Amino acid sequence: MDTPVQPTREVSNVPSPGAVWVKSSYSGTQGNCVEVATNLPGKVAVRDSKDPEGGVLRLSREAWMAFLSHLK
Repeated sequence: MDTPVQPTREVSNVPSPGAVWVKSSYSGTQGNCVEVATNLPGKVAVRDSKDPEGGVLRLSREAWMAFLSHLK
């Protein structure tokens, strides 16, 4: 029997070297935006655009896809 892959997540103040951050095309002009980096091996990183040196949420790709699925 296959064991399902468990989504993982972590929050850290450690930078994500090599991350290419992108703002959503739905972001307005008020500065209330999140940025997402999808170029990291096996992870998707999310941060607050107003505080780029602050915390970063890192999700497994499975957890990110589950999150996006719930938004639809």
